[in-house]
Formats: sequence, C-alpha cells, structure tokens
Amino acid sequence: MTQPPDDFNPTPGEAVMLEPGLRRILAPNPSPMTYRGTNTYLVGSRGLAVIDPGPQDGAHLKAILAAVEPGQDITHIVVSHAHLDHSPLASSLSEHTGAPVLAYGNAHAGRSKVMTQLAADGLAGGGEGVDEQFTPDCSVSDGETIAGDGWALQVIHTPGHIGNHIALGWNDVCFTADHVMGWASSLVSPPDGDLTDFMASCARLAERNWRVFYPGHGAPVAEPFDRLGWLVSHRKGREASILQALGSGPLNARDLARQIYTDIPIALLPAAERNVFAHLVDLTGQFRVAPQGALSSDACFELGD
Repeated sequence: MTQPPDDFNPTPGEAVMLEPGLRRILAPNPSPMTYRGTNTYLVGSRGLAVIDPGPQDGAHLKAILAAVEPGQDITHIVVSHAHLDHSPLASSLSEHTGAPVLAYGNAHAGRSKVMTQLAADGLAGGGEGVDEQFTPDCSVSDGETIAGDGWALQVIHTPGHIGNHIALGWNDVCFTADHVMGWASSLVSPPDGDLTDFMASCARLAERNWRVFYPGHGAPVAEPFDRLGWLVSHRKGREASILQALGSGPLNARDLARQIYTDIPIALLPAAERNVFAHLVDLTGQFRVAPQGALSSDACFELGD
C-alpha cells in the first residue's frame, strides 16, 4: 500500500461534476481498504448509467436518487466487480429505478483455472468482502459496448483483483475500478485474485491512449500510463524481494510477508500475505519457484531449478 494523499477528501453523498456528462458521488464507507470510500459514477445527461452503486447503505442510495435531475432517469446500472464495497446496492437501486444491473457475471465468473483449483482444494477468500449473493440481470462480455442515451461504455475484462472485474472505456476515459487506483496498489488475493491475470490486464489497458483513469477509490489518475508503469514496476519489485528471500532457503507466504512488508500496520499483514501468495502462484506458473508438495497457501516454496 502507498500513503494516500491528504487532498482527496470529498463530501460523501455530494454529486460532484468531473467533466461534462460525468459526476461522482462518494459513498460513506471509508476504511484502510477503501480509502475515503467507494466512488459511484453517473454518466450521461438524460438517461444515466450508474457505475458501481457501492455498499448496501441507505444514505448512499438516497444520494444517488437525489442526484437524478429533472428530465433525467437511471437507465443502466453497471457493476465493475462483485466486492461488498461495489455491488450490493445495485439490487436496491434497480428496484427503485427499474434499471437493469449489468456486470461480467457473478462473483466467480472469470476466475482462472489455477484459482478455480485452489478454491476447489479449500482455499477460502481472504476477507476482502466478496459479494457471494451478487448476480447481474445481464452478463456482459469483453469488447461489448453498453450503449445509452448519448453515451457508450466499452467493456474491458480486466481480471486480476477478482475474476469478474471489468474496466469501462468512455471515449478517451477509462473507469478502472479497483484495477488501477492512485492512492494504493490493487490488492490481489487468491483464490479471487490472480496476479498473472492482473499483469496481463495492465498490459491490455496500456494499449489504449487514455486521457484519464477514474478509479473505484481515490482521486482521478491524471497520468494513466505512468501509473500503469508504476504498478508493473511495483509488482516486479515485490517479485524480486520474494526471490531474494527464497535464496536463503524455503519459506511460506506468511514468513515472506513479514520479511518483505516492513512498512505497513500489523492489521494489514494478512492482506500482505495474500499478496505474497499471489506472487508465489504466478512465479510457480513461470517455473521460477516451486512449492514443497501441493500448491497451497500454507506451502513452503523454494527457488525453481
């Protein structure tokens, strides 16, 4: 995690104009994992798309509905991924507006083969808050265009943070949800998160000439390619630290996390351990490390041959 800047502190529930046809409403759910709270975006001038309604919170629901001006209505509700800080309010908002809920799929859609196997072997989620009850009205696919009244959103499947994660292209703008944020690096926690997928999704986003990223938490990212480069470099740095530590002998993810993450609160060490395990799975796939026995979160890993 990086230290968040102090100058991003919008008022929860207030609809803020970011540019023509785009407003943001901050949900009142600040935490060490969500920063100031979840960003809900309203796209359009008449028929509106709501991107990431947020957590199940009555005050936030009222704020979204209050932001609908005379002559406007909500026609689409788009959920970037099925985490509890992004998706639960979608059903309530749909009940109030009649708008369908669109997403890549349920909480397990898009999960990679290796993560599917780890889940089948008993690896549970790491406490990041997966919305297991989430099911969209309409499932969208990679490359599909969600079209509304004067706007269009291109679906970009960006697994990594979680398998059903999507980014949304809007002209030269990209809504990156939790894949790219300015205040912190994205959490990748098996079996929902997959680092191999995460790195591939970074490469996909780097192929487009984006002007700005609007993330799920924190301020707009004004230098998209610099931020993508930092994310990749950050992950490569963690990878190098893991390989260096394993040079002294086999270790498990917990011991590696305690050696490597020396600058975070103790309460975040379990998340750091999941991040390390994500790296170990990725490095196993590259044959650069190998588990002693079956691949699992408790296994000790050693350098590959």
